[in-house]
Amino acid sequence: MTTTTTTTTTERATGRAAEPWVLALAALDRDDGAIAGGKAANLGALIRVGAPVPAGFCVGTSAYRAAIGGALDDLLRAIDALPASSLADLESLADEARRRIAALPVPPAIVAAVARAYRELGDDAAVAVRSSATAEDLEGAAFAGQQDTYLNVVGEAALVDAIRNCWASLFSDRAVVYRRAHGVAGEGLALAVVVQRLVPAAVAGVLFTADPIGGSRRRAVIEANPGLGEAVVSGAVDPDRLVVASDGSIALREVGRKQRRIDAVEGGGTVEVELAGAGADGGALCIDDDAARRLAAEGRRIAAAFGAPQDIEWAIDRGGALWILQSRPITTLYPLPEGAPAGDDDLRVYFNFNVAQGVPQPMTPLGRDLWRHMMGGVASRLGMTIDPEVGAPFVIDGGERLLFDVTPLIRSEVGRRFASQVLRRMEARSDGLLPALLAEPRLSPRPTRRLRLLRRVGRIARRTGAPVSFLRTLRSPAAAQAACGRRCAEAAAARAVTMSDDPRANLAAIRAILAGTGFPLVTGIMPHVFGGFAALNLARRLLRGRAAAAEIEGTLRALPGNPTMAMDVELFALARALSGDPASARAIHREAAGALAAAYSAGTLPPAFQAGLGEFLARHGERGVAEVDVGVPRWREEPTQLFSILAGYLAAVEAGGAADLEHATRAAEAEAAIDAVAATAGLGRRWLVRGLLRRARAVIGLREVPKLELVRSIAVVRALARRIGGALVEAGRIDAVDDVFFLRLAEIAAAIDGADLRAEIAARAAARAHEMRRRHVPRFILSDGSEPGAGGGAAAVDAPDGALRGAAASTGVIRGVAHVVLDPREARLAPGEILVAPATDPGWTPLFLAASGLVMEMGGAMSHGAVVAREYGIPAVVGVADATSKIRSGQVIEVDGGNGIVRVIEGDAGD
Repeated sequence: MTTTTTTTTTERATGRAAEPWVLALAALDRDDGAIAGGKAANLGALIRVGAPVPAGFCVGTSAYRAAIGGALDDLLRAIDALPASSLADLESLADEARRRIAALPVPPAIVAAVARAYRELGDDAAVAVRSSATAEDLEGAAFAGQQDTYLNVVGEAALVDAIRNCWASLFSDRAVVYRRAHGVAGEGLALAVVVQRLVPAAVAGVLFTADPIGGSRRRAVIEANPGLGEAVVSGAVDPDRLVVASDGSIALREVGRKQRRIDAVEGGGTVEVELAGAGADGGALCIDDDAARRLAAEGRRIAAAFGAPQDIEWAIDRGGALWILQSRPITTLYPLPEGAPAGDDDLRVYFNFNVAQGVPQPMTPLGRDLWRHMMGGVASRLGMTIDPEVGAPFVIDGGERLLFDVTPLIRSEVGRRFASQVLRRMEARSDGLLPALLAEPRLSPRPTRRLRLLRRVGRIARRTGAPVSFLRTLRSPAAAQAACGRRCAEAAAARAVTMSDDPRANLAAIRAILAGTGFPLVTGIMPHVFGGFAALNLARRLLRGRAAAAEIEGTLRALPGNPTMAMDVELFALARALSGDPASARAIHREAAGALAAAYSAGTLPPAFQAGLGEFLARHGERGVAEVDVGVPRWREEPTQLFSILAGYLAAVEAGGAADLEHATRAAEAEAAIDAVAATAGLGRRWLVRGLLRRARAVIGLREVPKLELVRSIAVVRALARRIGGALVEAGRIDAVDDVFFLRLAEIAAAIDGADLRAEIAARAAARAHEMRRRHVPRFILSDGSEPGAGGGAAAVDAPDGALRGAAASTGVIRGVAHVVLDPREARLAPGEILVAPATDPGWTPLFLAASGLVMEMGGAMSHGAVVAREYGIPAVVGVADATSKIRSGQVIEVDGGNGIVRVIEGDAGD
């Protein structure tokens, strides 16, 4: 492909052309964003891989800096100091920046350089002038459409004006707000401008080399409209839509309305032409199958060369030639699972473990590796062949989160039924996605050899002793509780290690803890819990509907043996005690949580406060938000969240709340409820129902025990890992102690032996930071990137009356003020507020004692948040899609926990 400027070998290598202000596109590559902006750098890379790119040149960032100088320095500093939420202030500053740029003359040397390059395109050539910012077309944020484009610019004077307007568009309102939202600093930012010969397009549009909604990397999506592509890019039309599969077949043809086209006007500028009725019934596609296949094939070639799916703007001229106008990475796709097979012959299904744990944020690399080794230890004890250096092969990394390969389950009829039963109780929205997943023809069930399956189940039963534990629960809950105590003692013994100054010894201790922790907890305690749920379900069957769901639920209030509930009650009791100490109460009311945390670390809190919190942390300091991740600090290290919770508890105490004292009352009421429910069963079944409900109540609370013991073991591993990190910092192998959490166990061993892994650590830290901004995390993902049910199909959908629907989790109806919490570390819940959250783990549940109701985006009837809500007796609805964005803090909402309905009553509490 020819370009406008001839360059030397040296110039090509540096990405600079001979002209001081003008760069040849062919001389650029993707690492030249600093001098040419993202768009131009990508165009240079496209030329290098042989893509058909229109001839043109780039007015480099050096020209922008020479023209602007320091005229905007004060505005840039002011913009960087504001958050993205300060819209009015940001827009005012942006307007002033544009005004200043418009008043600046373009230096004569730049004008001359642009004129020389422009003449090489022909006399008064029609060109497209596009902005190319240094913060643009990045892997983490595309910045698509944030700066301006000018089409069919004709003449040198018009071209210079268009370039100045592009510079000014760096400070369009939308561009400034977008940069602030993505944390991109304005100071040091610059803008280049791409000038290319305008393609006289017969049809143009956008190509996604992967499905941007469904996620499949094997489906290309094409949107097309007659005329110039701006109509499609700007969203001004409903374009034709075609989906081309990787084998070249056309999977979808959808005729759009194509309301208008944009055409070039003789002498410069564009005109919109109305095309009323073009997409009506019987309307034709503006692009045929052969052109779609050719376009998709070119897109696949570009994506392969760039190493990532691409969002490509294209045009086909009146002679039928295909042109690529620009290409940028699709930044919204969820990353493919690590090691996912490339073909359909071995399509795999992955379930997101983070979702199951109520921790949608990414997990550190060491955190994921620990779970892989713990699960490997469990699988090995169950008879699987496991490489001890690798861990469980079915535990996969994906999007900085932990995925479980559940393909064997989905490819089995028995497994499908099992998955549905579990998800219905644990994660309602995942269960709602199962029909779409099970309908996938590439995942049709394979024949199951029943005898082989029974033998496998029998071996697992013998190894775990699960049937014995299950029956022991039904016979003697006290014996079940004693057995659980022994398993906890085994886990405690496994983590009773001595910290060493030798990093190799500490690494060996970590491996020993992982080997001895998972199996006794998972197989030694959970069968008892399952026995409790079995007793509960049998009691329901025997009642035959004679008792309402709410009455049965009442027997599960304030369950004994639940360590998470006991911790919450203890923290509330601390707030009650501090309410009687004026100095402590005054500090909680007046100081921010961060300041109180700093005072605690310095030992300067009021004495009663310092001592009381110290005693609480001595018993529960290993807990915290996202506590299943070893890379996340514990309360003992960062207690800020506890001060926010205590502030809410203190307000509740002062308002007459007594959640700690009411706990014993709720337990007594639950015992009485057992007798009342059993009485409805009739004389012949009363004693049996009563016995089953008492057994259920005695052991279901143990559900939280394995998690607590795992968290305690993880806390010890964290301390060992940080000791290793300190040694690696001293040896100059890593830069900071906590960098150790960005390494896997094998890599820690390599670092101890001398490997320098700082580059890997930096890349993983950047990937984690990017994934922290992701709001939507798929519950299931296939190995081709597809997300079952994407774009619809989840169980939680808007109810017909505009209410939000989810899964009923805890009965009762409550009306109150919503408090949307995305991060509980700084949340202060006022008494009576309804907590609206994406998900919860035990680190969230202290908020439940101050809340009057709960709404969660994730979870099912047996998820952690639902169980704790029932035990506290607060209405709860879980699995409500997008609840944290559809409900605003301050709105008055009604939570109907029995029917799974959330209604917005008033726009805001103060309305």
